[in-house]
Amino acid sequence: MSLLLLIRHALADGTGKKLTGWTPGVHLSRSGARQAEALAGRLESLPVAAVYSSPLERCLETARPLAASKGLRIRSSKDLGEVDYGEWTGRPLSRLSKTKLWRTVQTHPATARFPGGESLLEVQQRATNEAERIAGAHPNELVVLVTHGDVIRLLLAHFAGVHTDLFQRIIVGPASVSAVAVGNEVPRILRTNDTGDLADLAGPRKR
Repeated sequence: MSLLLLIRHALADGTGKKLTGWTPGVHLSRSGARQAEALAGRLESLPVAAVYSSPLERCLETARPLAASKGLRIRSSKDLGEVDYGEWTGRPLSRLSKTKLWRTVQTHPATARFPGGESLLEVQQRATNEAERIAGAHPNELVVLVTHGDVIRLLLAHFAGVHTDLFQRIIVGPASVSAVAVGNEVPRILRTNDTGDLADLAGPRKR
């Protein structure tokens, strides 16, 4: 089994205030930069074989201290990128929360498509395909995937066998780590939304 560490990017400018989506030039805040450095320390004892990241700046900046500490290059993956929110990109959450589509996203997300953008099912499918591809490329290794909150929640729902309509029940905070063992057997979720010590994940992968 390969162990995938699904890491949400650290705090960025606008986190929790608007749907940043694929807007370019959104960087980590000062607090986020400190979170990224602390993350590298939390993973210091782990045998990280590779680091993959969404191509957006806030993810790359989160991955950079860890990759540098391990002597690894960051492998950019568009399929780990943020949800394409289409016309909702850049709009404040306070306004979006009053729309009919917002209620659908919260209660029946499997049916939701963002205007001019992706459906959540499409995001789940591309992210799952990429996570499984990465696991296949790194058998019995520990690999880091730095991506976005909704992407991770959709991945966790898939690996847990939870219907997409229930993915909103999963919480994934900035700079948190969720760990999933993926391979020829049933997937195993070892961590969700973890911000503490990860040293026990350093053990050998089950073949």
